[in-house]
Amino acid sequence: MLHRYVFLIVLLAGMVATGRAQAHPHVWVTMTEELLYAPDGSVTGVRNAWTFDDTFSAFALQGIEQKTKGTFSRAELAALAQVNIESLKDYGYFTYAKANGKNLKDAFLPPTDYFLDYDPKATALTLHFTMPFKTPVKAKAIEIEIYDEEFFIDFGFDSNNPVRLVGAPAECALSVNKPQDDNFPAALRLDKNFATSEANIGTGANFANRISVACH
Repeated sequence: MLHRYVFLIVLLAGMVATGRAQAHPHVWVTMTEELLYAPDGSVTGVRNAWTFDDTFSAFALQGIEQKTKGTFSRAELAALAQVNIESLKDYGYFTYAKANGKNLKDAFLPPTDYFLDYDPKATALTLHFTMPFKTPVKAKAIEIEIYDEEFFIDFGFDSNNPVRLVGAPAECALSVNKPQDDNFPAALRLDKNFATSEANIGTGANFANRISVACH
């Protein structure tokens, strides 16, 4: 629980968590994902672009000096980006991988080439980072799931550009899935205007974002 509070204090700049028993979203992330392939057809890593909601972004930006009012440069956000990456490590970057139906434990190396950028129009931060596999994965079926087990963070794919395969063999087919809210009881239908304390730890797995690639 200490790590959860540290994570919130650092990333939300003071927003207070309501506790493990109240598992409902406080942060919303819109994702664009890329699976990176080597010439031999193996998957070498996952490249992420996570855009945080404007409320989260406003809290995270408190106290950061800026040269130009209304915007932030990558250099000005560099320290915050590092803190984000270091904090996410405790949660396995909320990313789970399978190859041919088998779970890959501790599959990823620490992220590389990470940075934050800021969209002044949307008043939102986007965290970019790449997670290399410790060992490139060559399999007929690969599955990546992204979710927060405690459902403190609600992840969702970008509606226009959710997932892309980079350098994948032509015979590889991509599918993207996230269960719709109406598949769950009314008490668990959550959005930015409604939150419930009835959800239990583990609820986030029900809302997992799934990337599946089948190569024939």
